[in-house]
Amino acid sequence: MPGNSERRGKRVVSKKGAVKGSGGKNRQSLAGRGRTLPADERPWHKGYSGDEPLPQKTGRKQENERRAAAAEGRAPKIGQPGTKRTAGKGPFAAKRTSPIAKTRVSPGRKSVAPKDGPELLVGRNPVVEALRTHVPATALYVALGIDMDERVKEAVRTAAERGVAILEITRLELDRMTGGVLHQGLGLQVPPYAYEPFEDLLAASLESAAPLLVALDGITDPRNLGAIIRSAAAFGADGVFLTERRSAAITATAWRTSAGAAARVKVSQVTNLTRSLKQCQDRGYVVVGLDADGETDLYALEAAVGPLVVVVGSEGRGLSRLVGQTCDLRVGIPMVSDVESLNASVAAAVTLAEVSRRRRL
Repeated sequence: MPGNSERRGKRVVSKKGAVKGSGGKNRQSLAGRGRTLPADERPWHKGYSGDEPLPQKTGRKQENERRAAAAEGRAPKIGQPGTKRTAGKGPFAAKRTSPIAKTRVSPGRKSVAPKDGPELLVGRNPVVEALRTHVPATALYVALGIDMDERVKEAVRTAAERGVAILEITRLELDRMTGGVLHQGLGLQVPPYAYEPFEDLLAASLESAAPLLVALDGITDPRNLGAIIRSAAAFGADGVFLTERRSAAITATAWRTSAGAAARVKVSQVTNLTRSLKQCQDRGYVVVGLDADGETDLYALEAAVGPLVVVVGSEGRGLSRLVGQTCDLRVGIPMVSDVESLNASVAAAVTLAEVSRRRRL
């Protein structure tokens, strides 16, 4: 029909070309920038609720919001500074200097290292302390372009003196090896610990003049484990044994905390702690478990002069039920204050010191 531009069966083809993607470039541009922080973790946002000092600009934003809310008769939409811990997350996060503090994970990176990778001790202070205390090491990884401060220089010098291989790698490679843990450009590779067979540990202990062993029932903190091994070495224990499961292992952290004592004290892993304690009893040992409500006073422990196994319970629940029932005695440490209990490693040190004192009499 004249004047009608709409024809039946007309084929309409878009003049636009095929839709093209970015080829992943947009995603790649965000790589390594970390996760997007929520409002309560942004120091520049009026909803900030972290425990860092409040920036002046954020304070002004919150004050303006309070005034606007008062004028409109509503609750202000602002954060409550000091109600949420944000250490290590924002640009105003405080730096962590303690060498035994928990390791931080860089935002947006994996928090788990590759399972098949070597165990690495990371951070400048931890690496330097480990090298000072002669923790076994196979390689020192140094990030390219690292700021050579005194700690880095000491780590490189000590590693060279000990014959430890020094390898320079990129920061991205070190990130991958550590699983994204904040490494400060240094990583110390630690070989797997060689545990002593329990039968050999028991036989060697029986050959000593005053057999003394320490058993650990569910110690999960490697720092506590290292501290107990250090106390065992200081007070003449023949060895330490612990369970393979639900227990801390001899890691780089335990090595460092033991201050090298893990190289002098034999440590065994056992499958069943109760069965191992019964083996000790069959060989003539008296098994005593540390218990805050124990019926025997530590300072009245006459069995301390003979073959002895001191059992230390876990940090939270203490001795497990079966282990407690297996013990010949439950020993309590008398205290003058109303403190509920001592830390597991401290309790072990106090007990071993008293056993050592009695044996000198």
